[in-house]
Amino acid sequence: MATATYPPPPPYYRLYKDYVQDPESAPEPPPPIEGTYICFGGSYTTSDVLPSLEEQGVRQLYSKGPNIDFKKELRSLNGELQLHILELADILIERPSQYARRVEEISTVFKNLHHLLNSLRPHQARATLIHILELQIERRKQAVEDINRRREEARRILNESLATLDGH
Repeated sequence: MATATYPPPPPYYRLYKDYVQDPESAPEPPPPIEGTYICFGGSYTTSDVLPSLEEQGVRQLYSKGPNIDFKKELRSLNGELQLHILELADILIERPSQYARRVEEISTVFKNLHHLLNSLRPHQARATLIHILELQIERRKQAVEDINRRREEARRILNESLATLDGH
């Protein structure tokens, strides 16, 4: 049975050999990537802008504009999705050769649902951050109250001890 040892480390490890003694001897990290880059064959961008459905080549089924009623639109798309799934079941029973168009319609509804939900992500992130910060504030207030309570208890014990010593 043949076995192979681990491959040697990459040659740039030598750049960090004196790091423990002199941290300044290590090279600076590379600058952050800006714009688009390719990773595992896919093209990605560093901007966190949600592309529109039109940019993705998908027909938008909900109303456009800045004042979208997300609850109403999500309910509407959910109802539409249920209707398309029932129609798909009927077509699969009656005319199985015509299912492709219904599957494409269901795919479009799902893409619209996902786009609506993804457009709510910044709001969700803000709400989560606010909640975390409120919890931190509450914990800190409780810690301060605990410290004050223990300080008062220590003062009381100290005063009792001083009174006991003065009494003797």
